[in-house]
Amino acid sequence: MSIKLSVNVNKIATIRNARGGNLPHVEHVAMDCETFGADGITVHPRPDERHIRYTDVTALRSVVKKEFNIEGYPSDRFVELVVSVLPTQVTLVPDPPEALTSNGGWDVKVHFDALSARIAVFKKYGIRTSIFVGTDLENIEQASKTGTDRIELYTEPYATLYSSDATGAVAPFIKAALLAHDLGLGVNAGHDLNLNNLAWFKQHIPFLEEVSIGHALICDALYLGLERTITVYKQQLK
Repeated sequence: MSIKLSVNVNKIATIRNARGGNLPHVEHVAMDCETFGADGITVHPRPDERHIRYTDVTALRSVVKKEFNIEGYPSDRFVELVVSVLPTQVTLVPDPPEALTSNGGWDVKVHFDALSARIAVFKKYGIRTSIFVGTDLENIEQASKTGTDRIELYTEPYATLYSSDATGAVAPFIKAALLAHDLGLGVNAGHDLNLNNLAWFKQHIPFLEEVSIGHALICDALYLGLERTITVYKQQLK
């Protein structure tokens, strides 16, 4: 099975917002990413719109031709945005508005009713759903009961441990992916995956369907160029 690469373009919007105006142009970069081989585009609009704006999400819907993944905290405003845009996938992330970046997965048992209710709304509109989780197996079992289609494994713990113990770093993710598959869930992954650790992760995680990468990929593009960077990342997933 081919593992899809979804490019998160939040950092493009961060650069644009630092200067004002519309350079770099988020929609054009997203189109280029797909032209250069990305399998889809990811955005994570936050309430303060410090990088991707809600208007960006709407604009991107008309230019993204492959998979469009919107991730974020499922507030009422976020739900309204997703339903109005109808992306391929929505990924529910438990980060509060003030969070700098995602720093953990859902405690599904605690938030079970709220997650289930949101997922029911999205599925009503035919949107594939995914829940951002860690590798706790009981938590993944709870996720499977919400009605979600997939989970996205939060991979920062893997990335942190990889350089000192690659085998140990990937071990809990293997178990998590196997259980998810047994429960009928698709498996995505993201957060701090990069050119140093991506190939090892891909080689060892069974049933992996998609990775979402933004910060590291955009940083690499400063040196390699965007087209070359996407080509190299895709090579890591072969």
